[in-house]
Amino acid sequence: MSHQEDGADGLQDLRIESLFGSPEEQSGAVAATEASSDIDTATLDVSTGMTRDGGDTSDGGFPNDSSTENRSTDQENSSEDVEHESMEDFEHFLIPVLPVFYYPLLVREDEIVEEEEEEEEIDEEGEEEEQAQMCPRCGGTDHEQCLLEDRALEEWTSSETSALPRPRWQAVTALRQRQLGSSTRFVYEACGARAFVQRFRLQYRLEGHTGCVNTVHFNQRGTRLASSGDDLRVRVWDWVRQKPVLDFDSGHNNNVLQAKFLPNCADSTLAMCARDGQVRVAELTNASCFESTRRVAQHKGAAHKLALEPDSPYKFLTSGEDGVVFTIDLRQHPPASETVITRENGKRVGLYTISVNPANTYQFAAAGQDQFVRIYDQRRIDKKENHGVLKKFNPHHMVYCDFPTSITCTAYSHDGTELLASYNDEDIYLFNSSHSDGAQYAKRFKGHRNSTTVKGVNFYGPRSEFVVSGSDCGHIFFWEKSSCQIIQLLKGDPEGTINCLEPHPYLPMLAASGLDHDVKIWTPTAEAATELTELKDLIKKNKWERDQDSLYHTNLFDQYMLSFLMGHRSQRDHHLGWGARFPEELDESSSTSLTSEEEGQD
Repeated sequence: MSHQEDGADGLQDLRIESLFGSPEEQSGAVAATEASSDIDTATLDVSTGMTRDGGDTSDGGFPNDSSTENRSTDQENSSEDVEHESMEDFEHFLIPVLPVFYYPLLVREDEIVEEEEEEEEIDEEGEEEEQAQMCPRCGGTDHEQCLLEDRALEEWTSSETSALPRPRWQAVTALRQRQLGSSTRFVYEACGARAFVQRFRLQYRLEGHTGCVNTVHFNQRGTRLASSGDDLRVRVWDWVRQKPVLDFDSGHNNNVLQAKFLPNCADSTLAMCARDGQVRVAELTNASCFESTRRVAQHKGAAHKLALEPDSPYKFLTSGEDGVVFTIDLRQHPPASETVITRENGKRVGLYTISVNPANTYQFAAAGQDQFVRIYDQRRIDKKENHGVLKKFNPHHMVYCDFPTSITCTAYSHDGTELLASYNDEDIYLFNSSHSDGAQYAKRFKGHRNSTTVKGVNFYGPRSEFVVSGSDCGHIFFWEKSSCQIIQLLKGDPEGTINCLEPHPYLPMLAASGLDHDVKIWTPTAEAATELTELKDLIKKNKWERDQDSLYHTNLFDQYMLSFLMGHRSQRDHHLGWGARFPEELDESSSTSLTSEEEGQD
């Protein structure tokens, strides 16, 4: 940054020298002005004004003589006298002419009419400008109150933030080190560079789905991308060539909510869960040939998320709105076993999200239809003691909520030390996973809105340097994690909602999906950083709408979800024929895993 500042100072000195010249030229200019007349006097007047504004005359190089002031004053008085006499002569000359000639009078009447029309147009424009400047909320009746509210919103937005840190990654230094061979992690480090994040732009769209795309996921090597959604189809993309290499029926009967490649399996196993409560596994051949799908578990309610165990090609966890967490081990028969049922005050708590700690795979976080993030340890689950919960986190101001609160997504950082939780119609909170039970949040990320759908949240960067989330306003928000400041804002979905965000495992790239029927690929290929000109108004709009909806917050989340899902269900019924396909009915008395016979039937 220092060389940029020196360059800026040099440029400023160059401008000043070009305007005022060198000291020798300045003294010559002063001598010339003393010998000149009208134009030079005006120049001295300007220099005198600049001297009064700028301070010492010796620094500016312009003398401040009293003779110059007297001379300029005399000249101004003489010019005023000449102007006054000339005006009197001109008016005396016009007086006898006006009664004689008729046509000039007609011209003056036309001019008067034109002037009146111009005045009316100016008045109308002024009224339009006043109406345009009028506050849209109060209509100008209580504008002071609106200003107070705007000031309060600005204070709320800037609270719990800090100054942006200096960028750690420097392009020139990193390129030099790569050339010299002293650094072999150029791409890895570049993925966490703020300069790349600020230059994200939409590269292209992967089109082919006929419904909303609810899930996207890269395979372990990052060469393939799986997507699925309301059309019940799973597509595996060669995202570089923008072509699908595989397209098959998921076997689900309702919206597919997540589909993920298991690690270390040569892309031969894809796990899926859906709104019908089924957990299914697709058998593939190198992510390019489809063999079959089978059902491995059944939740009583919708199954929104599944969590992979790092480096395990056999095991993963699922959670559902029935409050049950299943452990799926594809080596066992039956593969599903009930791990825990989430309860609070004796009642089941429906789950929307589950995440495995990458640093300790025995621990996982589950959250859903209340304000608590629950941490479990599979080795220490005692259902008789605190319902098996190891510890719980939640923002302290939400301990005793007067309205229903939900958590739509959780995510661990790369090293498992931090845990994100995105709250419905609230903010995103970061907890330190090593803190004790009931600890307060460490960071808070504001500005977006999470209301109408079950939105995801994720870390971005090899060291989890950034936090990224979609929003009801259709934008993608990037926060710098340490300062909680928004550094990037992308217009993601014209339909209005971004739900899923998936960073590439080792490239500076992001895949996103939402209510649109496509997958969007974002890369740092813009020539300049994104200008956040709309950010302030967008944050205020999101916050204002959230506060308005909080007045009618009784079971608001369920109302939004019901209307949203029913609309998409009716759309799918029209295109796919809903009545022709219905899931096989299992015992509805409880959530169940499947026996070997049931797997064979599927």
